[in-house]
Amino acid sequence: MDLQALRGWHRQIAHELEAVVDFWIRYSHDEKYGGFFTCLGQDGQVYDDLKYVWLQGRQVWMYSRLYRTVPKFHHPEVIGAARAGGEFLLRHACAAPPSQKCAFVLTRDGRPVKIQRTIFSECFYVLGLDELGRATGESRYREAALKMMEAIVRWVREDPSELGRPQLTGATPHDSMAVPMMLLNLVDQLSEGDAEAASRFSELGSWSAQRILLHVQRNGAAVLENVSEDGKELPGCLGRQQNPGHAIEAGWFLLRHAQRQRDAGLVSQAVEKFMKRPFHSGWDPEHGGLFAFQDVDGLCPTQLEWRMKLWWPHTEAMVAFLMGFAETRDPELLEMFDQVAKYAFAKFRDPEAGEWFGYLTQEGCVALSIKGGPFKGCFHVPRALHMCKEILESLIREAEPLNQE
Repeated sequence: MDLQALRGWHRQIAHELEAVVDFWIRYSHDEKYGGFFTCLGQDGQVYDDLKYVWLQGRQVWMYSRLYRTVPKFHHPEVIGAARAGGEFLLRHACAAPPSQKCAFVLTRDGRPVKIQRTIFSECFYVLGLDELGRATGESRYREAALKMMEAIVRWVREDPSELGRPQLTGATPHDSMAVPMMLLNLVDQLSEGDAEAASRFSELGSWSAQRILLHVQRNGAAVLENVSEDGKELPGCLGRQQNPGHAIEAGWFLLRHAQRQRDAGLVSQAVEKFMKRPFHSGWDPEHGGLFAFQDVDGLCPTQLEWRMKLWWPHTEAMVAFLMGFAETRDPELLEMFDQVAKYAFAKFRDPEAGEWFGYLTQEGCVALSIKGGPFKGCFHVPRALHMCKEILESLIREAEPLNQE
């Protein structure tokens, strides 16, 4: 891809970032109670006013990051909404104090509806409040994030009594790749520009990376979503499950960690095992796009949506392949980025109403017209656009002097 093509993608992505963020600014802000509506129809109409804590944290992070790093978004409306979302989380996220467990769902005014015995609401509470503290300069937000981070690490590594379902004798203990992935992402967030935090969470980052690498199975030929607690392949559907988008997302999490550690071997593993292999095996050769789920032995997956094309694997692939190219200059990764980005812009983007559809049929037709819900909010699309924009700007700056010679 030449300099002109890089500039073309940069213009398209920068324009789309503005359009996507404008959609959320226009339709998602709850001016009465703070926080955000995420159950939005195609045209932005609120179809349910429940608030999902992990999506609240994600939008606080997104707004705060944009305010802090992109001059276009450095204005009071963005940081004001982020702050209102952060205050909503501080007031209402913890459902049953003194426990630090967060609700999964809250009413519009912040009353708990449902708690999940996982770590993901808490993780995005940390992500959002840490970034809000950086954007505002108010230490209390980052202090709250660190306090929650301590609880998450305790639940995962010391006392899981507040997590998971009761352990029955017939249940197979297993490790999901999502947990170390999320921890590694939080280490990346908390360590940015903070030497004390980087030192404090260095061991956790290394532990998380090693736990992710245990999911590389079949002599390096496959990334499996679930493995045994000692890193072995599991029997049955649980053990054969593959999630191409998750593997690719793990790839750029590992790449960021490898860059911090200056670990060339881990860079190679992140690119070859977690980016290239899942992409080549997960891409639909007939209709294009990444499958939502696969079975490593080629059997029919049991997830009803396995054939569907979901928004987030494609946005994560855009980030991963562009980041991988910037690190390695492997032209195959740039070709993969171009392939995924063209598919994503053609199929998910809604040029009329704004934002992206999240759920397509295998053939690439819109299956659900909603723009947000319990799982899709102001996060994967704008995060990918923002990160790709930054990487492209760096690549263009490097290429311009060479192009003039």
